[in-house]
Amino acid sequence: MLKAKAGFCRDIREFFSKRDVIEVDTPVLSRYGTVDPSIASFEVNSAFSKSPLYLQTSPEFAMKKLLCNGSGSIYQICHSFRDGEEGRLHRHEFSMLEWYRVGFTMFDLIDEVEELVLSIFPVKVTSTKKQVFSYSELFLKYLDIDPLVATVIQLQQVAYCNKININKDVMGDDRDSWLNLLMSHLIEPQLGKCGLTFVYGYPASQAALAQLNQDDNRIADRFELYINGVEIANGFQELQDAQEQLRRFQAEQQYRADNGMMQIPYDKELIAALEKGLPFCSGVAVGLDRLFMLRTGAESI
Repeated sequence: MLKAKAGFCRDIREFFSKRDVIEVDTPVLSRYGTVDPSIASFEVNSAFSKSPLYLQTSPEFAMKKLLCNGSGSIYQICHSFRDGEEGRLHRHEFSMLEWYRVGFTMFDLIDEVEELVLSIFPVKVTSTKKQVFSYSELFLKYLDIDPLVATVIQLQQVAYCNKININKDVMGDDRDSWLNLLMSHLIEPQLGKCGLTFVYGYPASQAALAQLNQDDNRIADRFELYINGVEIANGFQELQDAQEQLRRFQAEQQYRADNGMMQIPYDKELIAALEKGLPFCSGVAVGLDRLFMLRTGAESI
């Protein structure tokens, strides 16, 4: 298994070397953590620092600072850390591949993600042409509901009709929480059964660090990849607007405060870098442990 993992990483590096994408290495510890309410950071205290440090949940912020300083297209294989439940597909510490392609649209990057997977996967997993669906198409196909206009009550009714065992009081009235519940329980298990399935056009409220679609600001230029019902990758056509990114950070901090969650300082250095200028680019994070699990036929990561 050690040789298999080494060969797996070697194949990935060869893929990017052929495309002149530079490998980088960024710090694991930072004064800033993610303020995304759906992601929990590990806090590290030091006797030599007045403020806590945070193990990075993703190399995204650090890599974007490099992009703003003219790095060009870059990639990184690294360890990331997230606090939360562990299980078949989740660990506190996990391996991640993240890369950014200057000048690429979201759909350009979808094509390159497909090329990467085809280059390292057994034929049986990638023997059929990739499928590409919008987020809305999937909700209409499997649940007969439009996720962009459905109310919380309508989403709750779909959950109850499909016998999803969930405490309504725990879920509350957050619309995205109900959308995520339906996506994870009823749609995701159906995806990628015959190859690669890409989903794009997530609701604007789930944009994270993606830009909003220029033709329809109800959706974000964000995509995910699924294989055998497992989420493998999450990518964006990257947000370049520093003030919009600041607004999103502040909104996430306010959500944390309103819900009694741990307060984490947003990355002011990233905002300063974005003000300097992020080139037009798209980026994607790939769960390497999950990809390796599927490549080897293992039951868990």
